[in-house]
Amino acid sequence: MSGGRIGFGARPGTPDSWVRRGDGPATPKADLYTARLTVDITPELRGRIRIAAFRRGVTMAVLLRELLDGAFPEEGSSS
Repeated sequence: MSGGRIGFGARPGTPDSWVRRGDGPATPKADLYTARLTVDITPELRGRIRIAAFRRGVTMAVLLRELLDGAFPEEGSSS
């Protein structure tokens, strides 16, 4: 093995130039969901939630948000 250095190219000027990619501006999750909720559940219930989320093709967080949103609609909502 030689002791030479391996060059990786120039570093980007700002973090945004290499972290954010895509067509539109990035929307951080914090802007959408600003509160975190911790609930103690049994491992069996957690497993059932995971399976239900997998079958629907969504994450557990998305599944639970949808369930909570349906159970607690906004005031004045027609639901």
